[in-house]
Amino acid sequence: MSSVYHINKGINKPIEFHGLKAQYIGYLAGCLVGLLILYAILYISGVNAYLCLALIGGTGTALLTTIFRLSHKYGQYGLLKKSAKRSIPAFLKFRSRKIFIHLKASSYGKH
Repeated sequence: MSSVYHINKGINKPIEFHGLKAQYIGYLAGCLVGLLILYAILYISGVNAYLCLALIGGTGTALLTTIFRLSHKYGQYGLLKKSAKRSIPAFLKFRSRKIFIHLKASSYGKH
């Protein structure tokens, strides 16, 4: 008797939640926790509740749109690749040829 197996079509795809992909879900969660803490600090310090809500609402909207924009623009690994590309030097500068002479000598010794 043959068995029927269902294939999970989500294999090797990034985690996605309402259009957010991969690490951007974590970024959004961190921002929301930060906004919650900021609201608590402002409210405890005596700032008007409506002003707190307006400030947190505006900041939250700006963060939400920024994170969605980054998620759609760069995708799963694009933002990490962009930050890694900035750390690559524009050029390498050597003051002597010793390193190249050493490489040539060591490559002949291996044969």
